Amino acid sequence: MEYRRLGNSGLLVPALSFGAGTFGGRGELFGAWGDTDARQARRLVDIAVEAGVTMFDTADVYSDGASEEVLGAAIAGRRDRILLSTKASLPTGPSPAEAGSGRSRLIGAVEAALRRLGTDYIDLFQLHAFDAGTPVEEVLAALDDLVRSGKIRYVGASNFAGWQLMKSLAAADRYGLPRYIAHQVYYSLVGRDYEWELLPLGRDQGVGAVVWSPLGWGRLTGKIRRGQPLPEGSRLHKTAEAGPPVSDDLLYDVVDALDDIAAETGRTIPQIALNWLLTRPTVATVIVGARNEDQLRQNLGAVGWQLTADQIARLDKASAVTPPYPYYPYYRLPDFARLNPPAV
Repeated sequence: MEYRRLGNSGLLVPALSFGAGTFGGRGELFGAWGDTDARQARRLVDIAVEAGVTMFDTADVYSDGASEEVLGAAIAGRRDRILLSTKASLPTGPSPAEAGSGRSRLIGAVEAALRRLGTDYIDLFQLHAFDAGTPVEEVLAALDDLVRSGKIRYVGASNFAGWQLMKSLAAADRYGLPRYIAHQVYYSLVGRDYEWELLPLGRDQGVGAVVWSPLGWGRLTGKIRRGQPLPEGSRLHKTAEAGPPVSDDLLYDVVDALDDIAAETGRTIPQIALNWLLTRPTVATVIVGARNEDQLRQNLGAVGWQLTADQIARLDKASAVTPPYPYYPYYRLPDFARLNPPAV
C-alpha cells in the first residue's frame, strides 16, 4: 500500500481507504447499499488492514448512525492502528438542532459519533455539507474548540462548492482557526466535474481530495455494458436517482476504453478505474467499499502497479466532456494555457 500526505498536513493516509457505507443496512438508500453486521464488518476490516489500509470512513447519516456503531465494533482492540474518518452536518432528524454546522450541533454531533464509534477521538472530522445559515467563523471556532479538546485531530469538508471552501479557508487564515486539509468529493472516470474548479483550488490551497464513489455510483464494475440491461442485484435499480447523473453514451465510451486496457493489462475494469484516479493531482486517498470479501479483494488490487502514459491518455480522452461556464469559452484556445495551465 502506498501512503500519501493528506493535503498540507502531516497526516499520512493510504492510497485506498475503506468506506463503511455498507455497514448497518438501515433505511431504503443504505439498505440497498448493504447490510453488513459487526461480525462481517470485522472480517472486512481484517482484510483491509492486512493489505495496509489504515483509514476507515463513515458518517452519522449512514444507516442512521448504525454504520458508525458497526465500524466501532469492527475495529475494537486495534484503535491505535486505525484512522477514523467521519462526517456530520446533514439532517439526522426533524428538529432544527439535528442539522447544520452551528456550534451546538457540531459539538453534539461529535459527542454522539464518539459514543457510536467507541473511541475518544476522531482522526478526520469532515463537514458533510456547507451550512449557508451559519457564519463560517462560528463553524471554524467550534471546530477549533473540538481540536483543542482532543476530540478531533484534523478537519475537512465534503461536497463544498469552490467559493464555500475558499471562504472557509480564508476565514481560517484570518483568525488563526483550523484549516480544512481534506475535501471529500465525487470524482470518477464518468464524473470529472471536480477538475474544473475544486482540483485547482485544492492544489493551490493544499487541500487533499478524499474521493467517494470512484466507480461512478457502481457503474464502472464491468457488469454494465452497451445494449444490455442492468444486471440483477445491481444497486442502481433502487439508487440511481440518488447518485450522480451519467449519460449512457459517456458511460459506454468509458467502459469500451476500460475493456481495451483490461485486455492489455490483465486487470479488471474496477481496478483500472481506481488506478486512474490515483494518478490525478491532489488525490490523497480513494474510498472503496465492499459488500463482501471478493469485492474488497478486487478493489484492493488497484494498487501496486501503474497504467502507462498512453493508457492514461486514452482514458482521459474517452471520459472528456466540455467544461461548464465559465471554463468553456477559452478552453479550446491554445494561448489560454499561457494564463491557465491545465490542472491535470
